[in-house]
Amino acid sequence: MNVDDIVAAKIAAARARAEATARRRATLNAARQRGLAARHAAKLRNLRGAEDHAAMGEQPTTAGQPPTVATPAVTDTVTDDTEESQ
Repeated sequence: MNVDDIVAAKIAAARARAEATARRRATLNAARQRGLAARHAAKLRNLRGAEDHAAMGEQPTTAGQPPTVATPAVTDTVTDDTEESQ
């Protein structure tokens, strides 16, 4: 094998890797753009629904929002009875 053949093979392999990387990035970017568009559309739908409810004087629904958990108020008090026990 000639040195020029080895160099040509390495150049071809590097070019193939670069093309594969470019295709992979293009595919991921297209999927990202579809996801961004879907999230944006959902946000606009949710905003429009909230505006419709507000126009009718109703409370907006919580559809599509994460559930909220109410934390109970702390009513127990800790007493310091060190003076009484001595």
